[in-house]
Amino acid sequence: EVQLVESGGGLVQAGGSLRLSCAASGFTFDDYAIGWFRQAPGKEREGVSCISSSDGSTIYADSVKGRFTASRDNAKNTVYLQMNSLKPEDTAVYYCAAGDRSWCPGAHFGSWGQGTQVIVSS
Repeated sequence: EVQLVESGGGLVQAGGSLRLSCAASGFTFDDYAIGWFRQAPGKEREGVSCISSSDGSTIYADSVKGRFTASRDNAKNTVYLQMNSLKPEDTAVYYCAAGDRSWCPGAHFGSWGQGTQVIVSS
């Protein structure tokens, strides 16, 4: 059974940092890209970042470029999202999801975690 479990969310002041983790099991982790998504109250879910499995290349939404960094540790079946210089508009539930291929471009994400709440106070 594919499982993705996010952790590391919490309450932080604007300008602060958090590191989210996504622990995966039930599939060959180092064969698949992992994406990070978020959904704020009343808004649609949006893609935040994706990290490929083959070479660790990453892509980011414009809204988080230069502030967020995705990384992965294939030995631990875990992906991380380091979030710096957080803003109130980053407040959302953050989800990780497994792609259907090793590369991010064109990947479809069918297996999702339960999410972790991030609240950034002003």
